Amino acid sequence: MKKINGFNKGINFGGWLSQCNYEKEHLDTFIIENDFKTIASWGADHVRVPFDYNILENSDRSFSEEGFGYLDKAVEYSKKYNLNIILDLHKTAGFSFDYYAENESGFFDSEECQERFYRLWEEVAKRYGSMSSFVAFELLNEVTDASFIDAWNRIANECIRRIRKITKDTLILVGSYHNNSADTVQFLDAPYDNNVIYNMHCYEPLKFTHQGAYWTTAIIPEERIPFEESETSAEYFEKLFSTAIAKAEEYNTGLYCGEYGCIDVVSPEDTVKWYKTINSVFEKHGIGRAAWNYKAMDFGLSDARLDNVRNELLKLI
Repeated sequence: MKKINGFNKGINFGGWLSQCNYEKEHLDTFIIENDFKTIASWGADHVRVPFDYNILENSDRSFSEEGFGYLDKAVEYSKKYNLNIILDLHKTAGFSFDYYAENESGFFDSEECQERFYRLWEEVAKRYGSMSSFVAFELLNEVTDASFIDAWNRIANECIRRIRKITKDTLILVGSYHNNSADTVQFLDAPYDNNVIYNMHCYEPLKFTHQGAYWTTAIIPEERIPFEESETSAEYFEKLFSTAIAKAEEYNTGLYCGEYGCIDVVSPEDTVKWYKTINSVFEKHGIGRAAWNYKAMDFGLSDARLDNVRNELLKLI
């Protein structure tokens, strides 16, 4: 399996340009230059920056220079602090992974929404495609339903075809359904070319990493589950990732985990144990990754609760 140079150890900037209120004060202050400096000091080699289409599009569907200005700053600060960067489209017209909070639907059946998706990525490629030495693209965050996979394979390939007319070398990440689950990577098409890699997310076991979560019906908010090494072991993650690893090896491409982490309800000590276990498997197989999340969003690595274990934790990310 191909190793992804420069995208081994990363941190997410979730909640800045996505899953937010979009108010200018928030966009201007939630993440600033010093945060890129902090992540570099943590020993990371890259950041993942989720963004939503409506940050970059005006109401008349023209492109927003103010919106693109935030991506410009992210790219500028990444370069300044020797970080690589993944630009991750977290929400597109007609689709969001978050059924509960977003009023977006119809993307996989709508040629109009798909064309807006292609057009947006063409614009991103025009602006940042010449920076392929440190800027990568993630086409879409967390496709949900299994029924979308055939359409998604077609859409992803068409989008990459259009991007490749603008930039040949930019690394492009593609994930599968069930919210980028590892066990669905196997249903993705073969990579379009040698600069396309497979992407997954991992919050397993969900009842442990998301205990107390109030936004999903998969969790009983009152339930508390301690870390059990007998249940959450390296062998557990080996089995979970096995088909994704096999798919990447079949096509000699890379495998990347764009999100993984523990909710702030989990104790700092158990958080360290979980990271240590999952990262042993990442390291063994050369799987690049980005932890969720730098601050807030119920998963903040910079939160005060982790002050006493952060130095140890950062060695495991």
